[in-house]
Amino acid sequence: MTLAERFEDAQRRVKTLSSPPSTDTLLELYALYKQGTVGDVQGKRPGMFDLKGRAKFDAWEKRSGTSKDAAMEAYVALVDRLVGG
Repeated sequence: MTLAERFEDAQRRVKTLSSPPSTDTLLELYALYKQGTVGDVQGKRPGMFDLKGRAKFDAWEKRSGTSKDAAMEAYVALVDRLVGG
């Protein structure tokens, strides 16, 4: 299975979790997904009243410089740990 196929499979599997992950884990999943699909963070940091948007932006920004392949690998590994597979 190619990295892209494993990444897509992980995206499907993460939706089958019986309970939602912690907020920190969700932010990590988001950041790895965005880094793996888009690359480094783009745009401006959301305003101070958009707490969720800021948290997502900051999580993604921490991954800046990580290659898309490395981000996809980390995403797959995190989903594997969460799903228990």
